[in-house]
Parts: sequence; structure tokens; C-alpha cells
Amino acid sequence: MKRVVVGMSGGVDSSVAAHLLVEQGYEVIGLFMKNWHDDSVVISRECPWVEDSNDALIVAQKLGIPFQTIDLSKEYKERIVDYMFHEYEQGRTPNPDVLCNREIKFDIFLKTALKLGADFVATGHYCRKAESVNEQGQTTYHLLAGKDQNKDQSYFLCQLNQFQLSKALFPIGDLEKAAVRKIAREQDLITADKKDSQGLCFVGKVRLPEFLQQKLQPKKGQIVEIPADAAMYEPMMALAGYAHNSHLSLQALTDAYQYQATDGTVVGTHPGAHYFTIGQRKGLNVGGTPKPLFVIATNTEENIVYTGQGDDHPGLYRNGLLIHPREVHWLREDLRLAIGTSARYKVRIRYRQPLEDAVLYQEAEGLYMIFDRPQKSIAPGQFAAWYLEEELIGSGVIG
Repeated sequence: MKRVVVGMSGGVDSSVAAHLLVEQGYEVIGLFMKNWHDDSVVISRECPWVEDSNDALIVAQKLGIPFQTIDLSKEYKERIVDYMFHEYEQGRTPNPDVLCNREIKFDIFLKTALKLGADFVATGHYCRKAESVNEQGQTTYHLLAGKDQNKDQSYFLCQLNQFQLSKALFPIGDLEKAAVRKIAREQDLITADKKDSQGLCFVGKVRLPEFLQQKLQPKKGQIVEIPADAAMYEPMMALAGYAHNSHLSLQALTDAYQYQATDGTVVGTHPGAHYFTIGQRKGLNVGGTPKPLFVIATNTEENIVYTGQGDDHPGLYRNGLLIHPREVHWLREDLRLAIGTSARYKVRIRYRQPLEDAVLYQEAEGLYMIFDRPQKSIAPGQFAAWYLEEELIGSGVIG
């Protein structure tokens, strides 16, 4: 009998995942990851992990499976929280959930499960796994989108490698969310009608400004509004629609705009540029403009937040992006692009964003990603993931 360790979060998805594995005849062990109890940095005024752990225990008892809690708070602080602080301090926008899956669930948690004699680990992610064998007998594992397109979570697993995927099971990947809740109700699981968790992976909802202010001190600076008809946007407007003409410079298509305070008008003040991200609307506290202001860039060195009116402001859009060589990750190593080659993929730069058509160009300075149409709110530090049909092929941190 194959042994599976299930990451039980205290939510309905992982509860049903555990139930399905029991039904399928696996030897199932439930494991709850305690990721936070550091009083020096308060992630949330609430303590959701206590309730979640109790719910996970009750579900495990209902299913008749062994259950235990593992304390990963030290590793979580070092690998996720410290990383978040560093990234925001540099004016970048990290995605802690992607990092949590790479560094915690499918690294430390996976290693712990293997020490327990597990053949696989399982999670409640809405995604699927497939495998194929080539003529040489080598197995390739494929990460596929979940059947429920509204809940597909393959993006959050974009940093996994072949070994990690080989050990992973996603029992609910073929189900719609409504079907998952129906199964939970039929099995009388306490989590059947529990709201979906929000916020950090296995931690809970985070009040980001308050969280960041614990380590990143407030620093008053200027909010500068850049007019939509600024001359610097003319090249971008001219290049739009011609993105894949070979005579155009890839760098010209991917460079972010470089603003100076003199390019616009000071319209207010902010508590610190490191608290803001591209595309943000809330928190600027500047009124009286015909259209709402959006953050189009931040400069943490000069502590300036640049803004533009309206969600159609050209400063919010870019034709492409660059991923530096050390940040390029191929889940499908067999499809890795050689320098000087290119391929067409569908790309996602944030969770739940519709897939967008793009061409990837691998050059010595990194992987260029040129979109068929300009993309909104591309922020350094985010993960871009690329797909072939339903399969996630690779990902990387936007430079």
C-alpha cells in the first residue's frame, strides 16, 4: 500500500483531498504545517492557525487517519517573511505563495514526508499531474491546469521541478469547487462550508501596510503625477502592435519607464515608497482628480511614488518583460530554449489573470517575453509563468 502525507490546512480542499486518497486505498497521514508564532513580527491580529489546526485534527479523526503538526515557523520566517521584507524594501512585489510552495510545501514538508516513509505528498491545489515516457524510458511529469478554470492554481506551483512533481498528488484537480464542497457535506466534514482562506500560505490574512511597517520604517515622500500625454510614451505607442518585428530592439520593448520628479506634478505625500506597488489604487489618499490615480512606478532610493490618472494610463502598460538568467526556471527542462532561439507560449503574470499570447526569446542577458498586446501593471518581483495549452512549462521572477 502506497503511503501519502497530506498537507492539511484546515480548509475544505485539503480535507476532501485526504478523504479521496483514503477512498482510493492509500495509507494516508495528515500533517498540519505551523508556520508562524514569532511575536517580534505580528503577521495578523488574528490567530487563524489555531482554529485551522483544530479543524484539520477533527477531519483527520473523522477520516480515521493519523495526524500531527509540524513546526516550520523558523524556516518560514527565513525563507518567506524575510524575503518579503527584502523585496518590498527594494521596491519589488514578491509573491509569497509561490515561494511557500517551492520552499516550504515541496521542500521542507516533502523531505519530512519522505522521512516518514511516504511515497507521495498531496495537497488541495486545483491542478493536475500527468506523465509520459519517451523512447529511452525516461519519465516526464506534466503540471496541468485544474479543471475548474475559476480555481486553477497551477500558477502557484510554477517553481516546482521534476522531482518535486514526481512526488506530488493533487486529488481534487479534476473537480469543480462546488463538487468539492458537496463531497465534504456528504462526508459530514467540519470544513464543508468553511470560507476559503485568504492571505499568506498556511498563515492567514495579512494587513500588508501594518505588516511592512514593523520592519520598514515610514518615510514621508512625494507623490508625483505623470500626464498621460508625456513624450516618453510616444515610443511605446509606436511599438505597440509591431512587437515581433525582428528589427526592433528587445530591450526597447521590455525596459520599464524611468521617471524623474520633474516629469510631472507633485500632488501629495506618502508614508514610504516601499509600501506601494505598480497598479495600486488604494492608499494614495489623493483626491480631486478627474480619474482615480494609479501607481505607475516607485523609486525607493529617492522615495518617490509616480502616479497616473485612470486605468488606461500608458504608464501602466508595457510590451514585454525580462527575466534574468538566474531567475529562469523550466519545469519542462526538455523544452528549455537555447540562446538565440524563441518560442510562442501563453503567459500569466499574476494569479487568475487570463493567459496572454507572447513570444519568448532566450538571449545571453536573459529571457525576453514580448506580448502580442501591451500588458498592464507588470511589477518587478512578480512571477511570470508560461504555458502550452493546459501545461505549465516554466516560470521566472520579473526583473
